[in-house]
Order: sequence, then C-alpha cells, then structure tokens
Amino acid sequence: MQRSSPLTKYQALVDSGKLQKDPSQEHAIVLLQQLYLSLQGAHEDASHKSKQPQSKGIYLWGKVGRGKTFLMDLLDACLPSALCKRQHFHHFMQDVHKRLTELSGKSEPLRHIAKQLSKQYKVLCFDEFFVSDIGDAMLLGNLLQYMFELNMVVVCTSNCAPNELYRNGLQRSRFLPAIAAIEAHLHVLHLNGEQDHRKRALNYLQRYFELPKPLQAQAELHQTLLRQYDLTFNDVASSVTVLGRTINIIAQSDADTSNSGISHKAVCFDFSSLCEGPRSHFDYVELAKLYKTILVFNVPPMSGQAYERIKARGTEDNGSNINIASAETGEREVVLAPMDDALRRFIALVDECYDSKTNLVMTAYVPQDEIYTSGSLMFEFERTKSRLIEMASEDYLQLVSSC
Repeated sequence: MQRSSPLTKYQALVDSGKLQKDPSQEHAIVLLQQLYLSLQGAHEDASHKSKQPQSKGIYLWGKVGRGKTFLMDLLDACLPSALCKRQHFHHFMQDVHKRLTELSGKSEPLRHIAKQLSKQYKVLCFDEFFVSDIGDAMLLGNLLQYMFELNMVVVCTSNCAPNELYRNGLQRSRFLPAIAAIEAHLHVLHLNGEQDHRKRALNYLQRYFELPKPLQAQAELHQTLLRQYDLTFNDVASSVTVLGRTINIIAQSDADTSNSGISHKAVCFDFSSLCEGPRSHFDYVELAKLYKTILVFNVPPMSGQAYERIKARGTEDNGSNINIASAETGEREVVLAPMDDALRRFIALVDECYDSKTNLVMTAYVPQDEIYTSGSLMFEFERTKSRLIEMASEDYLQLVSSC
C-alpha cells in the first residue's frame, strides 16, 4: 500500500483545521519531504547495488511548542520501520553505553557500534538532542562521524542551535567535533515561529494539585488521589528496585485498570524519594516501562540562591561520593542552587513520562507556574513547563490510554 508522505499528512491536517498554518513549519516540511523522497528513491534502488549519494539529515531547533517533534514524527510515520528508528536521545545514549559494555576489550568500539546501527537502520530520528553529561559528550564526536561515513541519516530535534550544545560543559573542546559533524551532515533549521502550538485550544483535566495549607486537608487530598488510582497507603515502608537501586514508595497498584480510566499499573512516590538522591534519567526510563501512571506528592518550589561547586555530572548523579570532575577536567566550578540537582532529575522525569506517554499526577506546595521562577536552569525548565501543560490535555491522555 502506498504510504502518505510528510507533506500530504501535514497538508491534510491544515486542510482539516486541526493545524494552523505556520511559515516556519512549512519550510521544515519542505526539507522533510525532500529527505523522504530521497530516502524512498535510495530504498527502491538498493536492489541494484549501485552507490547512492548520501542524503543529508535535518536538525530542527527552536523554542518549546514550535512543533519540532510533531514534524519529525511525520517523517518517521511515513518511513518503513525497518528503515527508520525513532528514539528519545536519552534512550539512544543508554543503548550506546550498553553496547560499549558488551564490546569491552575490542578496539574502536564506537566504530563497531556505528556498523551495528547501519546494518539495522538507514535513518535515526532523535527527539530532544541535548547533551549535559560529560561521558556522552566525549563519545559523540567520533560516533557521529563514523555513522555519517556509513551514509546513515540523522534527523533530530533540539531546543538549541548546534553551536550551543554542551555550552559551558567540562572539556567542551572535545565535543566540538560532534558539532562540526552535525553542521556538515545535517540541514540546520531554526523553527522561529511565534506560535506556541502546545497552547492551542485544548481541553484539560487536572493533573497538578496545589496543596492546601491545613495538614489535614493535605492528607485528605492525597487519600483522594490514591483512591482515584486504586492505590492504598502503605502503613509500613515499601519500595521498588530499579537498576539495582531501591526507591521508597507511598503505594503501588498492579491493577490493569483504575477508577480514572487510565489503564495498567500505578505507583506513588514522595518527591524527595524520587528526585532527591542518587537517581539518573535511566531510572525514570525503567519506571515508565513498569507503570503507566506515576503520582508524585509534595513537589517543592525549586528556585534558590546560587552557589559555586564542582560539577560532577549533568542531569544525573554518578551514585557515589566520588567527584568525576577530576584534575584532568580542570575541576571547574559552576554556579548551582541548592535544589538544582533535584530540578534536573525532575526535568528528566517529566521528559521521560512525556516521551513514553505516561500519566503524571502531582501535588505541590506552590502553583504550577511557581515551581521554578529563576536560576541557571531556566532554559531547560521552559520545555518542562510546556510539557506539563500538554500532559494535562485530553489529547495527551487519550494517547496514554491507547498505548
């Protein structure tokens, strides 16, 4: 059966009134259509064994809500699954680290990984291309270059331009080859439209609850939410184990359905257990695989007075007291606030829940727009704010139910 193209899908949405015209999106869809046609031609001619010119990938960047992920997903939906793999960038890097472990002892393991990937797929689509981890930064230059040498095509979305990636990161000079490879092999397009498509007219259900002042009223709100998702408060300490680490929980349910209509398992955490401590975004990846509803109680405000300290990692901890920012990395001090580490984990949690279509329910001590109002992570948190709004929409929750 003939597949629709990105352009025909996009135009159909505009014609139906489900999507408003956006000049910056129209420019992007032209590039995606050209790439689609190029890939289709190369795929159909592959049987002739003739050498095909390399198709140039696409790097879409811009503010939150400009439709970057939506546009990339149009391309992914039009390509055969055997040709294209779409992943959140964190998931891709998790896979790379796993493969590196399996290839321990081999020379040039990154070249081996690139060959493995090229045998599986022609196109890799990365959502939320963002680098904050020094380990990832050190790998990407060579890995991307090997992938491009094998004529792989990369399409990705990001909130920042390539030359802003890993800004102020430790040993950033070693990441510059990755930026050069991106700029050489991908069309870089800034989606600079003024319209925030996530703020279009949508119907919303409450998923964020500001805690009332009386403690008794807080307890009653929490009990109501637990009942809504068929959860019972544990009188004794209980926990779940994720990637060998124990996380305390308030309650969990193994029921296939709940009173809320959201299907599959649910779990409830206190914010401190889930976002304060040795957690990584990989923990949240695993939790989203286990549960379709995650409740987080007692989210605090996370703005605060900045101070200086040695930066060990980006989004996640290394799970020990060892500072990996050794003398070799210059032990550069960076400005952090007391809650910045917890905020980074919170951002990672929201990203993973959003990407995996998980129902996220929270109670907090402040209104939603006051969780984080100032600090060095305002750029990163803009995406989180936008996603929390979208994750309370009926459209998003329908996707949760259908997954």
